[in-house]
Amino acid sequence: MLSIVISAYKEPGISKAIESILSQKINESYELIIIAPDKETEKIVKSFQKQNKSIIYFKDQGKGKVNGLNEVFPACKGRVIILTDGDVYLGENSINSIINAFKDKSIGCISGRPVTLNQRTTMLGYWSHLLYDAAHKVRYGLSSNGKFLEASGYLFAFLNDGTIKTLPPDVAEDSITPYYFYKKGYSIGYVPEAKVYVKNPTNTKDFIKQRKRTNASHSKLSYYASDMPRVKTFWNEIRIGTFFALGYPMTFKEFVWTLALFFIRLYAWLSMFLDSITPKKTVYRDDWERIESTK
Repeated sequence: MLSIVISAYKEPGISKAIESILSQKINESYELIIIAPDKETEKIVKSFQKQNKSIIYFKDQGKGKVNGLNEVFPACKGRVIILTDGDVYLGENSINSIINAFKDKSIGCISGRPVTLNQRTTMLGYWSHLLYDAAHKVRYGLSSNGKFLEASGYLFAFLNDGTIKTLPPDVAEDSITPYYFYKKGYSIGYVPEAKVYVKNPTNTKDFIKQRKRTNASHSKLSYYASDMPRVKTFWNEIRIGTFFALGYPMTFKEFVWTLALFFIRLYAWLSMFLDSITPKKTVYRDDWERIESTK
């Protein structure tokens, strides 16, 4: 049995997220748990429950995604827990691809592959293609060589064997979870066939806001996991990402957009760092901070 968990907060696209799972011919029984604190999501989920008894609504306390997950983990009955979000949707056969990967008993945690829904014809759409393709290349390379990799929070899965009881609320759950399994001697898998489709920001303000939040969620990893092999760092972006990015453009316009991305990413890192050393600024907290242009 599987426990498929969708985290959501006032997500207008939650119906598509649910339907993308229900429409799959999953080769194992499952429970579909939707965690959300708001009445809007509860209403949508209850309409689905009338047709499908495998759907469970879990009303969390509204303190953030990780807090909600910590509340629901003890109730998960599946041998594998699969996590995804309410503002994305899964590709066809993604769940079966994850199930098949877990046939390798050495694997404790698996990451799916995010695919951007934005068009490459705009600057921010192009940025999303570049960043997602770069992440795919990094994860594929690390997985192929048996090295540690961080999962994608949009879609990842892990064994429900007691390794994960609760997660720290002030770090990225898609980074700390693979680490806990890695420390127990498991390998971390990457399944590119397990696709999850994501709408990315369509304006620069939201893009920077999202990047800062992602960067900040990694800032305390050294506190909980001092020996964790770090993947998402400023220096890794320079060392690994620069050459990939410069070889990615197919037109002169895309090359100019790539240079603009360098400056925006640098600004996001510096802004996050300044926030971390400024009094009364919070580096990262687990809350429901919406990126409106991704909805």
